[in-house]
Amino acid sequence: PMPAPLAAGLLAPARPCPVRNQVPVDKPDWATVPFIMADQGPVRRRIELWFRRHKISNPQIYATVGGHEARASMVALGCGVALLPEVVLENSPEPVRNRVMILERSDEKTPFELGVCAQKKRLHEPLIDAFWKILPN
Repeated sequence: PMPAPLAAGLLAPARPCPVRNQVPVDKPDWATVPFIMADQGPVRRRIELWFRRHKISNPQIYATVGGHEARASMVALGCGVALLPEVVLENSPEPVRNRVMILERSDEKTPFELGVCAQKKRLHEPLIDAFWKILPN
């Protein structure tokens, strides 16, 4: 099967804070809003494309962080906004989910490619074996 598109959302703090005040419903000044960036990968490429589409050549970058979960928590704390796969938000702890809001959903239809790895010595375990067998090549 082909990979399905993985929805991504631009998240902002839902609670009152300076960043929340910068992203009102109508046309925020995105060039002044702090962003929490992915350090690499498909989400990083999507937000860079988003910047180009919004003609933002010098975005305000609050931090560059490796993990999606850490970026979701930083948004919840009011540090900035971030583009995240919605599945990350759906699986975040309730205190994080309750403190963020989706400003917009990605219109990008390109699927994220996700990798799967397992320790070779555990491939014989029934659950891992069953999962491994349903993966496409």
